[in-house]
Amino acid sequence: MSAVAVDAGPADAGLRAMRESDLDAILAIEQRAYPFPWTRGIFRDCLAAGYPAWVLQEHGLPIGYAVISVAADEAHILNICVAPERQGRGHGRQLLRSLVKLAIELGAARVFLEVRPSNPNAIALYHDEGFNEIGRRPRYYPARDGREDALVMAMELVGDDIDRMPAL
Repeated sequence: MSAVAVDAGPADAGLRAMRESDLDAILAIEQRAYPFPWTRGIFRDCLAAGYPAWVLQEHGLPIGYAVISVAADEAHILNICVAPERQGRGHGRQLLRSLVKLAIELGAARVFLEVRPSNPNAIALYHDEGFNEIGRRPRYYPARDGREDALVMAMELVGDDIDRMPAL
């Protein structure tokens, strides 16, 4: 897994492969960003399975990360997160575009993801980047009052959709 160059703001910001030694910093971001965060074990399992996992750094410090699985001709974005204090500055868009680019390079024909209906900023980003809602997974996410559905979104990586994708 090689690093992907990203124009993420400051000159020293960029993506690199996630390492197990990053997990303390990643977990700190995950716990600030989500009421039901992934555990260290989930991140470890993803790394052990060989899923492409990236850390977005700024000034040498992790500010975001993303994990994707690619099998056959499909990619599935498993987690994409930017530290709450760094959100709204285009970092999530950079992570998303890098994952889509990687999916293309690995031969995927489509990319899927799930998102909480209660996360309008993420939904808007995904729509803006060419994802379309294709369904719902009932009671997918844990929530304070039980469970929350997930919107399932997808992007086709062939034909006109990919031609309209902005360059990195």
